[in-house]
Amino acid sequence: MDTIKPLFTASATAVGGRNGHTEATDGSVRAALSVPKAMGGPGKPGTTTPEHLFAAGYAACFGGALDFVGKQHKKDASKARVTAEVSIGPRDGGGFGLAVKLKVEDASLLRSELAAFAKEAHEKICPYSHATRNNVDVQIEVKSA
Repeated sequence: MDTIKPLFTASATAVGGRNGHTEATDGSVRAALSVPKAMGGPGKPGTTTPEHLFAAGYAACFGGALDFVGKQHKKDASKARVTAEVSIGPRDGGGFGLAVKLKVEDASLLRSELAAFAKEAHEKICPYSHATRNNVDVQIEVKSA
């Protein structure tokens, strides 16, 4: 396992698990949680899931990594649109697991450039990608000019 020198630490607390509430310690994020109907829960309106929160974080983080890689190559990837689809389901070995599809779109870059930048961001830069590697199936789909 790699060690890091922390630059920033985020902290959040959840009470009540998937049918409770979660909040960042600094109050920047607050969310009521509910198990979706597709998973046998009530799917309460105005609530979210841990998968939504993970998808939002991964999309933002990957977009930042993509922008970083673009700048290293003297290109602008700052307007790339990254959508993270996070699925949850039963694992063959028991319990539950996640799968992720990252959809990366940027019409201002050639598809081959964008694909190369996305690959580099995934393999070398994005901490979410590092955290999920060899643990979660992550697929990357690229759309461009």
